[in-house]
Amino acid sequence: MVSLKLQKRLAASVLKCGKRKVWLDPNEITEIHNANSRQNFRKLIKDGYVIRKPNKIHSRSRVNARLEAKRKGRHMGLGKRRGTREARFPSKIIWMRRMRVLRRLLKKYRATDKIDKHLYHTLYLKVKGNEFKNKRVLMEHIHKEKSELARAKMLQREGEMRRQRAQLKRERAAARAAEKEKKLLEEAA
Repeated sequence: MVSLKLQKRLAASVLKCGKRKVWLDPNEITEIHNANSRQNFRKLIKDGYVIRKPNKIHSRSRVNARLEAKRKGRHMGLGKRRGTREARFPSKIIWMRRMRVLRRLLKKYRATDKIDKHLYHTLYLKVKGNEFKNKRVLMEHIHKEKSELARAKMLQREGEMRRQRAQLKRERAAARAAEKEKKLLEEAA
């Protein structure tokens, strides 16, 4: 068997691939052995005596199947975990996500005039102070706060009305008293 080391190298260079990808026709070994330039190899490639082997197939089907199972929660038990809980899913990321969700909600409510800027500010600080564990709790708190504000406003309005009515009553009573006094003075005179 003749050594075709040089021929393999030249063929690989012409084909722009590695030497392991070069196939030399075993029936044309003498012709290939005589070829000692890139030009000769271009001709051999054109004739089909030297071929670039196709890439091997590296299937991902097993990987895909395993990832599908992992999405369902398989292969994720205690024995498969290497990092600490904090390393696998940092609490800071959980915190950042929660902050962003709650602050986004507050901004939306302020933009649609569901809450005024004062309530927005107090709630913003409460969100930062870890008072609301999720969006639902915050929304419930907003509704409660709004109903309390509305109730306070209504009570204030009722108080004002009551004061106005009392004022009118006093004025009418004073007018009546003055009228009575006037009559008595007229009768006496």
